[in-house]
Amino acid sequence: MAVLTQHLGTGRRKTAVARVFLRPGKGEISINKRPLDEYFTNETSRAMVKQPLAAAEMSDKFDVLILTDGGGMTGQAGAIRLGIARALVRFNQELRGKLKSLGLLTRDPRAHERKKYGQKGARKRFQFSKR
Repeated sequence: MAVLTQHLGTGRRKTAVARVFLRPGKGEISINKRPLDEYFTNETSRAMVKQPLAAAEMSDKFDVLILTDGGGMTGQAGAIRLGIARALVRFNQELRGKLKSLGLLTRDPRAHERKKYGQKGARKRFQFSKR
């Protein structure tokens, strides 16, 4: 029985969550059982997903299996980026300094601000009338 070597990383952004599995391979990326190009039609999102692998110069050393849920496309791309970076650090602790200096290990804390009662939105107000 062959032992499957894989490294796990979890990424979050807004309401999106991504579970990333790095496995030794040829550099194939699949997201929710679909190829990267099919899942993300936007070139910006595809570049965001590949960024940590390119920074670590390991694009062709790992197959990346990603399971993502929640949020929109941009949020999911950000979550995947963080998950891949964390998985790479689990694989090799020496990559931490380089990934951290590029800001790939920082979780983006920005999230949706809730609507306030008596108002039109989170910040927007109803028009004020003096008379």
